[in-house]
Amino acid sequence: MKTQEKILLYGFAIFSVITSFLFVLYAVTINFGSDASQWLKTFSYVAGGYGLFNIYILSWAWRSQVTWTIKANTVIAACFFGVFIMDTVREGFSGGMTTVGSILGLGFILLINWFAVKKSYQRDNS
Repeated sequence: MKTQEKILLYGFAIFSVITSFLFVLYAVTINFGSDASQWLKTFSYVAGGYGLFNIYILSWAWRSQVTWTIKANTVIAACFFGVFIMDTVREGFSGGMTTVGSILGLGFILLINWFAVKKSYQRDNS
């Protein structure tokens, strides 16, 4: 494996671990707070679940390089993105560019997390 590929692999993996930790931290913060609505608590469960599942799938792809990890990451990312879109539509597009930016930002994060799993799977197979 070339040095550039190793840097990309480790960079994606570290980014994925950090963002997953932030999703879990968000869920814990919302659920232990007293001011959150029921809908926000439900959304935080989804965000935390995505973070935990992403770490699990990434570690499984890193250890065993099995194909199902890429598919599983795609499914959980699509579900989380769908819930985020539903939450955004429910709250309304009042922010305009802020709303579009948050949707694109989350999509970018989920894409990088997917690349981290894919690169971890392909690490020794190429």
